[in-house]
Amino acid sequence: MAQPTEGRAPAYIDTTKASIARVYDYALGGKDNYEVDRETIERVRKVAPEVNQLAVDNRAFLIRAARFVATQTSITQYLDCGSGLPTAENTHQVVQRLQPEARVAYVDNDPTVIAHGQALLEDNEFTRFSAADIREPETVLADPAVQGFLDLDQPIALFQIGTIHHFDDAVDPQAIMARYVERLAPGSVVAIAHFFDPENADSELARRMEQVFVHSPMGSGRFRTHAEISGLFPGLELVDPGIVPCYRWWPDGPQLRTEDPVQRCIVGGVGIKR
Repeated sequence: MAQPTEGRAPAYIDTTKASIARVYDYALGGKDNYEVDRETIERVRKVAPEVNQLAVDNRAFLIRAARFVATQTSITQYLDCGSGLPTAENTHQVVQRLQPEARVAYVDNDPTVIAHGQALLEDNEFTRFSAADIREPETVLADPAVQGFLDLDQPIALFQIGTIHHFDDAVDPQAIMARYVERLAPGSVVAIAHFFDPENADSELARRMEQVFVHSPMGSGRFRTHAEISGLFPGLELVDPGIVPCYRWWPDGPQLRTEDPVQRCIVGGVGIKR
């Protein structure tokens, strides 16, 4: 694991509150995190020792979903909401390897991500960064980094990978996704990964993790049911195999290892707007 960030933080970073992006960064073995971020994962580790696998499976699903869109559809423009820190393989790296002129717009309003994202992408003419709030679809889609860069009259791939489980019920995540989907052109693809309550023997683990996440310095992390997550794909045709644990969504090969219980507590799905 990379050595974490130490010493004095830049003025724009509040190290008294955990950052969702930096918590994921720590879970993925990154170095752009602080003690308050590490505390969140270490608290969850006490009830779920394999908690890092949530972040690993989340990122692996992003990579496979991006490859799927790049190789199995004619879509060449991507809107990645809540992009996070560049710890591992990122959307533009995956798709531009397959489609060199694919356009990727990232959206994130975390100050740490904004600083890293703008620096990372400044030399890539086919990639843009928007510092908007992904809970506000109209603001996101009206931002010049999105509207002036992606053609919203043509199909796009919209990614909400590991983001919506950080939305409180009070903001109505299903309504937010309905507003996004309404603006998408037919042929567009939506990919979502979300913490999951399986409503079976694994529910106790899911709810224990949820309680720790919600009451940690990060303050969010809802484990929703299959019915609740299905509602995030309004009117979309789900690609086979539907909404399943992330590691089971078109894996790169046969499953040789026994899955960790936490792997059954994060699901992914891809839907197409007809």
